[in-house]
Amino acid sequence: MKNKERFKRYILSFIGVIISFLIVFIIISRLEYQGYRKNFNYKVNAMIEVIRNKYPDVSTEEVMELLNSNSSGMNYLKEYGYDIENDSYIALNDTIHQKYSVIKILLVVLMILLVFYLIVRYEIEDDLEINKIIKLIEDINHKNYELKLDDLSEDKLSILKQEIYKTTVMLREQADNSLKDKISLKESLQDISHQLKTPLTSITIMLDNMIDNPDMDNIVRDKFIRQIKREVLNITFLVQSILTLSKFESNTITFIEEDNNIKDIIDMAISNVANLCDLKDIKIIFKGKNSRIYCDFRWQVEAITNILKNAIEYSDNGSKIIIEGMINNLYYEIKIKDYGKGMDKEDVDNIFKRFYKGKMSSGDSVGIGLSLSKKIIEKDNGLISVDSTKGEGTTFIIKYFK
Repeated sequence: MKNKERFKRYILSFIGVIISFLIVFIIISRLEYQGYRKNFNYKVNAMIEVIRNKYPDVSTEEVMELLNSNSSGMNYLKEYGYDIENDSYIALNDTIHQKYSVIKILLVVLMILLVFYLIVRYEIEDDLEINKIIKLIEDINHKNYELKLDDLSEDKLSILKQEIYKTTVMLREQADNSLKDKISLKESLQDISHQLKTPLTSITIMLDNMIDNPDMDNIVRDKFIRQIKREVLNITFLVQSILTLSKFESNTITFIEEDNNIKDIIDMAISNVANLCDLKDIKIIFKGKNSRIYCDFRWQVEAITNILKNAIEYSDNGSKIIIEGMINNLYYEIKIKDYGKGMDKEDVDNIFKRFYKGKMSSGDSVGIGLSLSKKIIEKDNGLISVDSTKGEGTTFIIKYFK
């Protein structure tokens, strides 16, 4: 409120100067009038004294009638060189008039100087406020986003200062985010390049063998073709996964959040991994409470599917995976537990990092599914953690907060 109080103070100062000037001007005018009246009365009293001494028979009533008369009659002053309309025959009144005229002029000049001083001082303080705004912008450009709360007020300059601050910070944040997006894109391209190097090299070698050996045995040729197809599918999956993950990291994916049944999400995820379960004779069992959560159905199915794929990969043939659901006043919790190989502490600490492959992971793993699952779950106001013991299995814990 500092600047608002300053503005009020200056307004009150202007009003005080004007009122003070008017009061002093009225007092001076009153003193001037009293001086005129006193001198005039002395002169009239002197003339009455002469009349009474020379004409003792003149009554008081006749003198009062003469003083109160509005008729000018003959202009007798003309005989003495005075113009009754324009000249002053009381010289002392002229002196009084000149004295008070000088005082009035000085008073007006003083008032003008005071008003000018207040205006200049107010403008100077405004300039200081503008300089503060310039300094604020310079600080923001040097990534110092601190705004002093005691400077906030409701006058125009302070409102301008706050709006410039918010706009500048927003623009700086957009620039920083744009830079982060570029860095993220660069890292994604580097990751793609690194991850594609091995399969592309493998494809190139197999194609070169097929070109250099036109008489290659058909069985070997078919084997190469199947391997090339598998590598191409792996490349396609890898590129799609990395681009999807990059979109999550740069916040360019829009979620369609709706009220969904958690059992429907889990059933769809189980359906997606049914073929993998059949290959290893693994059963997935859901038990516990069902509920509804506010989320994007398709992406949450993707997240749960990736977690189930990881659980299947680490599970032994003929084992089972248990999915438990429970609810409380804060969140809905899902636990996905397998009874497979388990992970050591290093794997647990790094399992959600992009392209991280656990020590017990298969050679086909690219290490991106769990990282993508974490991004999806966090996007829908959730948290994911993992608890694992080597040789006893792994449990993924997902909490969707209400």
